[in-house]
Amino acid sequence: MAEEGEVKSEDDLPPDMKDWSKHQVKEWILKLKVVDDKVAEILFQQDINGPSLLLLETEDLKQMGVTFGPAKLIIHVRDQQVKLQKEKPTSSTYLPGSQCKPYPFRRYDDTYRYMESSILDITESGPADLIEPCHEYKAFTNTTYETKMSKFTEETIRFAAACMNSRTNGTIHFGIGDEPDFRHGQVLEVVEKVTEAYATTLKSAIDVFFEYKHKQTAQNCIKHPRFVGVLNKNMTSSDKFVIEVDIVPDFTLCEENIYHTFNMDPKKAKKKAKGKETDTTGTKPSKQLFVRDGGSSRDLLALTTSTKPMEDYNRFVDSVKQRSQLRKQAEEKHLNVIKSSTQGSRLSQMITGGSLSLDKSHFEQYVIVANKSHPIQFESLGFIVELNPTAVLDFDPESAKHGLQYHFEQQSTTSFHLPAQYKITEGVEDIANKLKLTRNTSWVFCNGGIEDEVPSDIDKWLMDKGASVRDVISFLCRKDVLPNKRFLVIFLLLSTVSEKMDPLVETFSTFYQELKGTDQIICICNNEKAFTSWTDLINARCGTNISQRCIYDLSFAEVNGTVLSLLSKNRRSSRFLPCGGESKVLLEKKVERSLNSLEVLCVNQCEGGNEDQIAIEENFYKGGKVSWWNFYFSEQPGSTPFIKRDKFDFIMNTLLPDLCSLRKACVLLNLMHVPGCGGTTLAMHTLWAHRARFRCSVLNDSNADFAEVADQVIKLLLHEHKEQMPRVPVLLMIDGFDNKEKVFDLQQLIEKECVKKNIKSTTPQVILLNCMRSYESSDQTEPTAEMVFIGNNLSETEQILFEDKLKVIEKTHKNVDTFYGFMIMKKNFKPEYVQSVARNTLKSFNINQKHAQLLAVLVLLNVYCKNASLSVSLCEEFLGLQPKPVCGTIKVEDGFGKFSTLVATFLDQGKVVFKAVKMIHSSIASHCLQELTTTHNVSKADITDLLLNTDKLYESTQGKDKLLQDVHYILVKRHHSMEESKFSPLIQDILAETLGLEEIVLKNASKRFSNDAVVCQLLARYYYLKKKDFPEAEVWENRARDLSKDSSYFADTSAQVIKHKLKDAIANYKEVPICPEELNTCLEMAQSAINAFKDTQNLAKNESFQRLKTKTDNCPFNTAGCLGEIQVEVLVIELLEKTPIFSSDNVRHDIMSGVLSGHMKLQDVEKKDQRHNKHALHYSILKKFEDVLYNLRYRMKVNFDFLDNFYVNLGSISGMKNSREQTAQNELFRCFRQYVNLFCKIDSAALLKTKTLNNMLKQYEANQFLEMQKADTYSGILNCLSNGISPDIMTKIARQYAFVCAPERKPTVKVRINFIYVNVVLSCIKPECQHLVPYQNLHALLRQVLLEQIPISENLPLHFIAVLLLWPQQYSPEVVTPRSLEKYISQIRTFYHTVMKEVYNGKRPVVHFFLGKKQGYERLVSFGEITGCIKARQEEFASMWENGKIWKEKKVEERLLRVTGEAKTNIILAHTCFPDLKVEVTPMFQSQLSGNAPGSKVSFFIGFTMKGPVALDIN
Repeated sequence: MAEEGEVKSEDDLPPDMKDWSKHQVKEWILKLKVVDDKVAEILFQQDINGPSLLLLETEDLKQMGVTFGPAKLIIHVRDQQVKLQKEKPTSSTYLPGSQCKPYPFRRYDDTYRYMESSILDITESGPADLIEPCHEYKAFTNTTYETKMSKFTEETIRFAAACMNSRTNGTIHFGIGDEPDFRHGQVLEVVEKVTEAYATTLKSAIDVFFEYKHKQTAQNCIKHPRFVGVLNKNMTSSDKFVIEVDIVPDFTLCEENIYHTFNMDPKKAKKKAKGKETDTTGTKPSKQLFVRDGGSSRDLLALTTSTKPMEDYNRFVDSVKQRSQLRKQAEEKHLNVIKSSTQGSRLSQMITGGSLSLDKSHFEQYVIVANKSHPIQFESLGFIVELNPTAVLDFDPESAKHGLQYHFEQQSTTSFHLPAQYKITEGVEDIANKLKLTRNTSWVFCNGGIEDEVPSDIDKWLMDKGASVRDVISFLCRKDVLPNKRFLVIFLLLSTVSEKMDPLVETFSTFYQELKGTDQIICICNNEKAFTSWTDLINARCGTNISQRCIYDLSFAEVNGTVLSLLSKNRRSSRFLPCGGESKVLLEKKVERSLNSLEVLCVNQCEGGNEDQIAIEENFYKGGKVSWWNFYFSEQPGSTPFIKRDKFDFIMNTLLPDLCSLRKACVLLNLMHVPGCGGTTLAMHTLWAHRARFRCSVLNDSNADFAEVADQVIKLLLHEHKEQMPRVPVLLMIDGFDNKEKVFDLQQLIEKECVKKNIKSTTPQVILLNCMRSYESSDQTEPTAEMVFIGNNLSETEQILFEDKLKVIEKTHKNVDTFYGFMIMKKNFKPEYVQSVARNTLKSFNINQKHAQLLAVLVLLNVYCKNASLSVSLCEEFLGLQPKPVCGTIKVEDGFGKFSTLVATFLDQGKVVFKAVKMIHSSIASHCLQELTTTHNVSKADITDLLLNTDKLYESTQGKDKLLQDVHYILVKRHHSMEESKFSPLIQDILAETLGLEEIVLKNASKRFSNDAVVCQLLARYYYLKKKDFPEAEVWENRARDLSKDSSYFADTSAQVIKHKLKDAIANYKEVPICPEELNTCLEMAQSAINAFKDTQNLAKNESFQRLKTKTDNCPFNTAGCLGEIQVEVLVIELLEKTPIFSSDNVRHDIMSGVLSGHMKLQDVEKKDQRHNKHALHYSILKKFEDVLYNLRYRMKVNFDFLDNFYVNLGSISGMKNSREQTAQNELFRCFRQYVNLFCKIDSAALLKTKTLNNMLKQYEANQFLEMQKADTYSGILNCLSNGISPDIMTKIARQYAFVCAPERKPTVKVRINFIYVNVVLSCIKPECQHLVPYQNLHALLRQVLLEQIPISENLPLHFIAVLLLWPQQYSPEVVTPRSLEKYISQIRTFYHTVMKEVYNGKRPVVHFFLGKKQGYERLVSFGEITGCIKARQEEFASMWENGKIWKEKKVEERLLRVTGEAKTNIILAHTCFPDLKVEVTPMFQSQLSGNAPGSKVSFFIGFTMKGPVALDIN
């Protein structure tokens, strides 16, 4: 019904029906196809106009004489028209936007799209030069769904015929508005799906409306309908299109023909198109002849009022021949415009800075600015992936959904960012590090599209987002972010920019200002119109002509090919990793870039490269770091092999195969080397030789996030063989770590990652090759099972190899005398050679010259900070070298003048990646520093002051933050040894060399680091240790506390100032007895110091809790507050000994012990003191501090026990002894001796011989003896296993416990538990001792204690010893194993977390005992017994423990019992001698359990810790 009622056209009627006259209503009725004309006449006679038409009902029409069918139809069509009118947007909806260009003529694959409400910048027009298309606009809005197709075809046929007759190209646009309802040329859009219906209907209409003889020509001239997408004003896609049809009347098609069309009834036209009707009536449809007349099409056969209606028609017919010739000439002229361009070579020049090779480009980094892309462009944008841009500023809000970012993400790695993340709110390098700016491509969504950021319309973007994008640009253009003059900004105009408010115009303007010109900017588009529009807008905005910086004459496919051709074969080729069975797998570019913390060494590394062999070899021989190219060149035909160090074959043939036989996920091989002796080169040579056997890689940055590194290492391991077993292990080289704790932290995280990925580790999955500097003697050259040492002494074989290599080098290279790196080794590290190099090179040194100053700074940094460097950008700025964005600029090394042979450039892989300068060799740096001091009178203090006071060094250049870190390091980093150092080596050397100048240096350091708490702490330490200037020390410690209020370490400094002030006061007071005033002052200080150290303890506990929450910080508990309090209390004892009340005689000594123990009150002492009147002032002062005095022994004992518990039960994760902890324990021992001398003074000889002593006194003295031996706590007793206690003393301890545990003395639960511990420990130290309680009796005592009420504090030690002793053993039927063993194991874990949670972060519970093969006491194998089986240094033993190699030792295997069990998730159920009893055991290393299916059988050794039993060496 609706189809039959189609409306032919409503263009002549007012849009609102209420405005229609009765004539217009009649006209509207006449246009309804199946309604007779007489119906229109009836309504006309009844004076039905628009308003009355709106009120009519079907019954009204029937009353007027209209039959039911037409009446129903009229009402239906009317209602449709009203509905359409309501739904149609009003002109106010389309607020006109900026001007834009029409879609390129005769193009269908162009990426151009219109923007909502923009205005086409051309008017409707007639013929111009016949080639330039004329245009006609149709709003296409005042139509119903049913009438759209007929309107589309009728308007297209009329326009096409007009263009064909006028011989002009043309485009008719549907969805473009016209006046008066809209602006002329305004984009309105047509809500349509892209459908073939328009093309099909148009093709059929051409056959109907054109004469038969011209049908084919018309089909060829009228092009396929084109759907041009319309973007919303905020650059997002819409579901709207403008429909366009191009008309191209080529001369070869049209020749001199005239094209009539038929004015046919649409109903007949439809039937004719279907072939259902033939003309039998003799009436033919009238002909029409349309031509373009200005902005419209005119029918020359239409009836007019003119007296000569055919005159125009005849004139046109006569002119056809001429028109055809003009068309022919226009076509020929257009074809003669031949494209002639040199833009390909210009692009090559501009994008490489003149080098014509991207491998050697002057530009180190690229930034891309892109706007709205189109899917058809993506295949031509592969060059973006190869450029690996540092950042992409993307203005397409749909880029992540289906745009450029989505396409790029398929092939490379990106980090999503919003512009606000670039705002400088912290250190610049910290921001760059968080953004991973030089690791991944930073994709900045500059107009929303991620994280619910709403896109902005073009005219609002500047207000909404302009400022934040300016922040991005300012950040990227900082000299301390990207290399000055060495990065290129590429404006990639994927869509035409035609509006002055377009964000890209503002973005260009900002870059133009930041970079001070266009030398670092190029613009790429793919057509001249886009180029013209862009350059005009930039000229208007910036007043500069950028034509010479634009590429527009190449298609994006040509741009892509040109850029890719600038890559070497090596850069373009695929890279491969080894896989099982000597096969290889592809390492995709995206995967490799995602491993941004690693430098992956591939099987085919360097193949196909065209690097400069001479330059690379010279850099290495001069002292630069070895590269993979050095190994590659040495393997090429005609080359001499790379020198193999003696240890190379040992690593290859012995160490690595041995490590591969271990059953641990991550194992460690330490390659220790004296600096400058080729350790790093040997490590890299090892990787190169194994690149086909292992998946080799190098850790880029030793300060990287280890959790991220571990994740990437396992990704490399699992790449393309997740299911395959066995896997090819990863061989990861780590270099530059300053302590082994960090190495073990990384090892632990890799193990955890293996567990997380459920990787089975029957063999090592990751081998860490730890290349670490050592400053030990070169005599230590013998390798061990876990470590290789490279010293500064070549073997005879190595010396011969270096001699032979020198002969080859002299034939192929010039300036061999400057190959210092090679020559130092060839001369076997003779200091005389290095000294002569330093002396001769520095002859002309003048500290007033810039390059000399820079060298002095570099020397100082390299001596005291092994990884120190200065960025190339900083050196260029300081030396006044002006880099330009073209090749051929001066090399930074040359800026050092005669000292250029002493420095080398390299890539610094820190928080951000940048090129840097360093000294070529550590020994040259050391001798240069010595030479500056002795010959040129430039002291270390002078150079340090130069370094601190030269502001030019700290201006915004790359590496600024790294330099500040290095300077900070050399000032504050102490090297802790057994004798704790108070200052950094640099400060200590300045103290030794130029005493007094160190204060100036430190004051200058405080100015350079004005808000640094650590530097303030350093000043405080200097003033209280060296100057004894305590008021000044307090000033600096207060500053430190203000800067970091919640740090226990700075709180400790506050307490240390008071403690040292007290210590100094006591030491300086020579008079005895001490006067009351001085006593009062000192006790006030003591009280303040004790409170300060208690504050430190509380902060330390809070820190520990926070670390437990984050689970990423392995920093151990800070014990300084506990030790500090003890030290102050020792000073109080020394102070009191100087008072007349507590003199040094025995009686007064006992009185002091009683008072400080809280057993005696000062009032009582005073009453009994015969000289109390004389000492009245002293007593009154002491009474003011009763709280301190009465609790002194208690507080000392609490802290001693706390620290004993900490040191005995918790060990470092690495198994290594911490030198700081060792120093603290030594001081703790000294203080405990003082404690013992006062509080545990007994006559031990009398105690052992006299049998007539009162039992109470004897028990008291027994307790005193046990406390003196630290045997009054379970941790103290356990410590006897490792502190070297003599068997005799241990026997005495056992005897005293036997005495105090006699039933008649009613021993406490704690005493009886300790008694059990004493017997267990005695059985390990002196198993034949007659005082050892029989094992069964000890069992009985244990079971008895377990039934009693247990104090909370004793739960942990009791449950530990219960699990240890009650572990089921065969052949002992008389010992009944409690069924509650499982409960004890569960409880010990709970008690461990309760008791130790404050201190166990960064620690591992110590294994005190192992389960042995024998029975009774003998099955308890102490940790010390295992260490006794291994003849190795403590460091080597720790490595063997971590690697699991210790369990392969025969003596160890003979002593320990291998237990079987079932693997479960994260635990093992250990089998026992009782079939129905299975006990939960936790793996020491979870990675040994991962990958095992639940229920699978395993075997292992059992160790006992305070956290419960653990499984070791799981098979």
